Amino acid sequence: MNPIAQLQQWIDEAHKDGVREPVPMSLATVNEEGLPNVRFVLLRGVDDRGVQFYTSYFSRKGRALERHPFAAAALYWPRFERQVQLEGPVQRLSDEESDAYFAGRPRGHQIAAWASEQSEPVASREVLDERFAHFEARFAGEEVPRPHSWGGFVIAVSRLEFWERRENRMHDRLEYRRAGGRWEVRRLQP
Repeated sequence: MNPIAQLQQWIDEAHKDGVREPVPMSLATVNEEGLPNVRFVLLRGVDDRGVQFYTSYFSRKGRALERHPFAAAALYWPRFERQVQLEGPVQRLSDEESDAYFAGRPRGHQIAAWASEQSEPVASREVLDERFAHFEARFAGEEVPRPHSWGGFVIAVSRLEFWERRENRMHDRLEYRRAGGRWEVRRLQP
């Protein structure tokens, strides 16, 4: 089976079962000193290229991905006792894809992308609120364009591991590695 299709199936099963937010994904990057950093982002798309998420290109994670374009990520569904680990090289999505995604976001989220210089220090909450009000007024009565500093990334998955809990800690672990144009699979011990 194609592991990307399997990942989509697990996401779909979580949606169908009413899991409120079935796609939070921990994303690990490496900074300029080679130190790891992990945070949660929302997985916003899955296709044959890999998994997509959106952020500020100038955020801590955006800068890390530009310097070291490789990431690892994990998704976990406690209700199903399942997790997926994945890793691979990262690249920006096209401007057209980022524009299309941005256009479908709630207006307040669009304005926040302009108002927040993600990951940068700020003097106070009031400064953030003032910046939001400024951009809300600036774009009053018109569509909010995507900032040049904001867009999508795709992790071109080269490795996935599916984990499912089993009794007596005899969990199922299947690892998929991309080998040329196909996937190789092997079972791992728990």
